[in-house]
Amino acid sequence: MLNYVGTPVPNSVDHAPIIAPREESHWRHHTRIRTSYGQIRTMSFSVQQNAPDFSSTARSVEEYVWTARGAGFTGTGRGRHRANDSDLPLYKDKPLQQSFSQRNKRTRSIWITTGIVFGVVVYMLYRILSSANYAGKSFWFIGSTGRRGKIWKDRQNQVKEAFLESWNGYEKYAFGKDIYRPVAKTSRNMAPEGMGWIIVDCLDTMMIMNLEEPLQHAREWVANNLTYDQDYEVNTFETTIRMLGGLLSAHYLSGYDDMYLEKAVDLANRLLPAFDSATGIPYASVNLRTGKGVPSHDDGGASSTAEATSLQLEFKYVSKLTGEALYWEKAEKVIEVIDRGKAVDGLVPIFIMPETGGFRGNQIRLGSRGDSYYEYLLKQYLQTNSKEGVYRQMYDESMAGVKKRLMQKSLPSGLTYVAELDHGIDGALSPKMDHLVCFLPGNLALGSTGGYPLHIAQRTSWTITQASDMKLAKDLARTCYEMYRVTKTGIAPEIVYFNTDTKGTEDISIKWQDSHNLQRPETVESLFIMWRITKDPIYREWGWEIFEAFRKYAHLPDGTGYTCLESVNEVPPRPRDNMESFWMAETLKYLYLLFEDDDSILPLEKVVFNTEAHPMPKFNMEPLFKTGWTRGQWTMGIDP
Repeated sequence: MLNYVGTPVPNSVDHAPIIAPREESHWRHHTRIRTSYGQIRTMSFSVQQNAPDFSSTARSVEEYVWTARGAGFTGTGRGRHRANDSDLPLYKDKPLQQSFSQRNKRTRSIWITTGIVFGVVVYMLYRILSSANYAGKSFWFIGSTGRRGKIWKDRQNQVKEAFLESWNGYEKYAFGKDIYRPVAKTSRNMAPEGMGWIIVDCLDTMMIMNLEEPLQHAREWVANNLTYDQDYEVNTFETTIRMLGGLLSAHYLSGYDDMYLEKAVDLANRLLPAFDSATGIPYASVNLRTGKGVPSHDDGGASSTAEATSLQLEFKYVSKLTGEALYWEKAEKVIEVIDRGKAVDGLVPIFIMPETGGFRGNQIRLGSRGDSYYEYLLKQYLQTNSKEGVYRQMYDESMAGVKKRLMQKSLPSGLTYVAELDHGIDGALSPKMDHLVCFLPGNLALGSTGGYPLHIAQRTSWTITQASDMKLAKDLARTCYEMYRVTKTGIAPEIVYFNTDTKGTEDISIKWQDSHNLQRPETVESLFIMWRITKDPIYREWGWEIFEAFRKYAHLPDGTGYTCLESVNEVPPRPRDNMESFWMAETLKYLYLLFEDDDSILPLEKVVFNTEAHPMPKFNMEPLFKTGWTRGQWTMGIDP
């Protein structure tokens, strides 16, 4: 079996055969065995050992239990320093003008000759190392077991310390609550009894960081206090990616602890009615107790396109774990309806009507309300071990559309950025770019190599499109880094604008109303993926600069955690008194993984991260599931 780039893919799932329903006592017997195993593992977590493969023996028992109808749950019902400018030719220096004497010319000739010899030696050394399976790894990486390795391990530990300080502040002043104000040391819930918003979102980060004591406390709260049986309307998307995704990832990384799965399936069942519109496009919200889908109170009742199309990884994985096709069918139907909208060049407007399936308005962007649609096209393809080609086709079309219609260069330095179409596909471009768009460099790199290291992908069926996507990923990663470097704090704002005027002197400008920072993870997410795929140490260096800026300006000195900021161009900045759950669930997790040398920890060729950074394993569909729709003639602009 080959993936997109022709590289063998591990056979992650070998399904147990479909069997007849068993007696409840038989199911309970298996449950006790697995629960006991899970309790042993909760004493210590090591991601290398406890990120199970679906092909494991334990997984076969799990699947045997959960795929039998009636045996499980049924489907019934989200100090900076400047890098070396010679490596980063953005703001170009003028050539150094010198006049050489004859002696200087001789000296120069000697140095040139020495340099050539040195270069040949380095090249030969590189070739030797390449033949020893070191291809694609920089010399910094090769030396990671020495001094450089110790430096990155130390930096990783500092990220862990930042997580612990954030968590400890939350645990002391807000434990069990959904919203934490670290400056005021206050908190509150969204739902009457709390949603586990911060706790559930952080479970897998604690597992990855091997933080046993806080994890045990969090697990006890989830087991004994968390209930989703509440008369409360939740955002369908945010609850899916954070809560459902968090529970599913915790179940996976814990070695299939049943408690997390039971909570996840209960929540999935309560979210399912959101899909009960006339078209299957989910409503923006759903009441967890009554099961009533609720249209958006704004935007004329339209759902966000990104939100409606970024539920698929989670619901498909629930189907995989339970053997119930209903979750799968509800989730994939959404993409079929979207595809029937005849999006030009694969670029979709950012609002869609649940009752008609038609787009509302014609605004197109890869920032808010548009971003994760494109992310999940690729990741659905990757999730099922590159078997659902319809999603790869849609993704490729959309990326070609991005290159054709949205990709621009700033002036005077030529930064690559993704513009917006405020007035439709043929309208004028806006040079505005949300920080949210910075998921794209990592996504392009994933799409280019399938998650495999670049040197491996390039040895297979490497195409012009893959090379183009990889080049674009590198260019956009640089731009996202610059969005941090241009501010007074070294922390990126929510939105930037790029200069298109030949008289302008600065590539990036920031409006005061957009200068706040919400601790977003998109840039460090892309840096982590770029590091894993390319092994270029510059992505680690950029990530370290970003982390240091957060520690300098967003850290609260009394040990209560880290805060969002009102403006990244004020020093000292005013705190926006809130600590987002994704600060610990995403931003610090990706930074921690960026500084990890062991690529066997959550390898990108075996797992997919949902849009809230919750890792889930890739799997095979057979024999229970299949893609239940095919693209029609409308994809070619012809009405069926």
